[in-house]
Amino acid sequence: MGFSCWNLARQTAALMLSCSLLVLAGCGDGQDKPVAVSDAVDWSKVKLVLGDQAKGLRTVVDASNAFDGIAYQIEWANFQGAAPLFEAVRAGAVDLAPAGDTPVLAAATGGTPLRIVAVRRGQGRSVGILVPPGSDIKTVADLKGRNVSISSARGSISQYLLIRALENAGVKESEVNIGFVMPTDALSAFHGGKIDAWATFGIYQAFGEENGARLLLSGEGINTGLTFITASDHALADKVKRQALNDVLQRLAKAFEWARANPDQYAQVFSSANNVPLPVSQRLQSWGVESLQPVQTSDVTALQGVDDLFVAKKIFAKPVQVSGLIDREVFPSAHGVLLR
Repeated sequence: MGFSCWNLARQTAALMLSCSLLVLAGCGDGQDKPVAVSDAVDWSKVKLVLGDQAKGLRTVVDASNAFDGIAYQIEWANFQGAAPLFEAVRAGAVDLAPAGDTPVLAAATGGTPLRIVAVRRGQGRSVGILVPPGSDIKTVADLKGRNVSISSARGSISQYLLIRALENAGVKESEVNIGFVMPTDALSAFHGGKIDAWATFGIYQAFGEENGARLLLSGEGINTGLTFITASDHALADKVKRQALNDVLQRLAKAFEWARANPDQYAQVFSSANNVPLPVSQRLQSWGVESLQPVQTSDVTALQGVDDLFVAKKIFAKPVQVSGLIDREVFPSAHGVLLR
């Protein structure tokens, strides 16, 4: 089904250029101060490992040429889900990692050394509960006694949707046979008729819907719709890497703005880069391409609410103080400009 290119192997692309640069880094009081990067830094020897899920970041970067002229090395590490991505962060193998709200919380609860540095705000359409086209399941209440698979691991955005959906329908979680399966495996099981419903997200959801799956319920009005960019504590503690991360985030912001302005072209590139049918890519992009923005107080409040629920459900062993996970200095409101 075109998922042969979605593997857990790292994919690298080194782009080098000797130059000096000037970036703006925000400070804690909200005032932006210019921070000069010394010409003594040999940027060709500085490397950032950018984690990714299903090539979500890399595709928009390549399509928009946002990394052209970059002064340091970039290595991409692609994963099919957030759980293995954050395992890599915890092992010190990845510097930057994108993920939804609940995976970020799950990683933080498990001790992954990370900070949230930027956010993308959506409406929750790109997470949903799917059923086969001929299924007799018409409402969430009909999931009682059925087999439901969640992508990908405990603490995912898909699990959050299912918990809230069952709660709203008056169905106990114990009355549903719930399993956790990685997205590509769940896709095969779903189309093979081995599961009755599938709580999934993103490209996997788009692929399912395009191939006839019926959307029982989306995350609109339930999930926060927040996707975060996180950075490892190790990378943030390195002064030079921190400057490079600032530059990466600026470039990512420009890349997403390009995608928003060129949805048809982006859908074509995404289709080709990920080896998926164009209609699948077009469906995914139709749900909206969000801008990359600095983290706001409302994002912290929404994320804390998600954590409170998962702690109450004993999915997370202990609470996380979300405000302590935020680093607003790496990607301030006023972005710096790369000078060549």
